[in-house]
Amino acid sequence: MNVQQPSGEQQFKRPESVLIVIYTDAGEFLLLERRRPAGFWQSVTGSLEWGEFADGAARREVVEETGITQGVLVNLQWTQVYEILPAFGKKYAPGITRNMEHAFSLRLPRRMPVTLSEPEHVQFCWSSGAEAAATASSSTNRAVIESLRLEAAH
Repeated sequence: MNVQQPSGEQQFKRPESVLIVIYTDAGEFLLLERRRPAGFWQSVTGSLEWGEFADGAARREVVEETGITQGVLVNLQWTQVYEILPAFGKKYAPGITRNMEHAFSLRLPRRMPVTLSEPEHVQFCWSSGAEAAATASSSTNRAVIESLRLEAAH
């Protein structure tokens, strides 16, 4: 979906985002800890910019948040809608309480060096699929990790 920004809402984020689960051929999953809220672990995520397509946003967010430029990025054709956490609500237009998230995977042959976006994240870790699913803070993130973990096991 390519949504144009409503006039007069330039200061607000678009309530549509991407989730990119990065994992290796060996079944290791990359998680990032957000700076705010503290202790919030997730895969790469980010809002679509006004006028941007999900595939372009996914590529952009992976590079911005990890520095990773390799691997096979796949649009999983899976969208989920979730309630926006109060900690993030002020970034959206008044009355916006839900976000639509497009899921992607990025498979790597092995771990790659990670360069964090320091304003957004404090640390990263590579974990087994089971550990990553248990650690991820959002239910939508856990669901995608579980799906990819089970798929990789077959």
